[in-house]
Amino acid sequence: MLDDNHKRKSLGRGLGALLGDDINFIRDENTVHQHGEENIVIEDLTPGSYQPRLDFDQEALEALSQSISEKGILQPLLVRQKNDGKYEIIAGERRYRAALMAGLKEVPVIVKKMDDREVLEVALVENLLRENLSAIEEAEGLQRLIDEFSHTQEALAQIVGKSRSHIANILRLLSLPASVRQMVRDGILTAGQVRPLVGLSEAENLAKKIAEKGLNARQAEALAAKAKQPPTEKKAGAKDGDLAEISSFITRRLGLKVKISAGGNGGGKVVLQYADSAELDKIVDILQQKSRLSDCSLSGLVTDDAE
Repeated sequence: MLDDNHKRKSLGRGLGALLGDDINFIRDENTVHQHGEENIVIEDLTPGSYQPRLDFDQEALEALSQSISEKGILQPLLVRQKNDGKYEIIAGERRYRAALMAGLKEVPVIVKKMDDREVLEVALVENLLRENLSAIEEAEGLQRLIDEFSHTQEALAQIVGKSRSHIANILRLLSLPASVRQMVRDGILTAGQVRPLVGLSEAENLAKKIAEKGLNARQAEALAAKAKQPPTEKKAGAKDGDLAEISSFITRRLGLKVKISAGGNGGGKVVLQYADSAELDKIVDILQQKSRLSDCSLSGLVTDDAE
């Protein structure tokens, strides 16, 4: 497992490859000056179209806004210039939002020429490093890199400094129902709690149960494992007799294969199997004979009553 220091170094190398050696993007927050930095009017900034983060914690933004009001923005935003002359944010949207709340007129930026693939890569890696994305946001960002820019899972593992298995496992979360993914977005459930639900038809109901009961990841895994097991047939008790013996008895009497299974509440089912149309006709003949016998019995009862 990668420790935090190794992750930070890996992410730094990924950004360095994307941004170039002229920008020391991962730096101490107390460092104010950086090569290539300039101030632009905040109204000329637009949020990034490739921002993987969709949910911004309001309380955290307010705290950052207060800090910006007192100390200013200590780390510039990374932007690229658009065709209309405005600037699209590549990294630093939280600082941009907090600066708006603080009423700043200008913000420090570094302008960098990047294509769409590089913008998404930097936005994703920057978020992974600075503030944990929800597992779903991370998965969606990674999936966009695959879908839109043909990245392989191996390449993504190199970029974000995580293992190939981590990339594969987190991408599987996207197959969960939308309601379950939203629970992860909202922080109600974690990736560890919902990962065992991948591929289960009743994932939504199980997710609600996990949340309601406050099950941890291990307990959620046990719940999912139980849901994957096929329903067990009720074992025949003394009242039911030996189902295998009964099945064998009917088979001998009818000359047909018979399967008997017990259900709940003393019920169950009997399945007659036929190999060809002749055996099917035999079943029909047996039922017709039983029906005629029943009719005769009823007729006799009616006659007796009439007398």
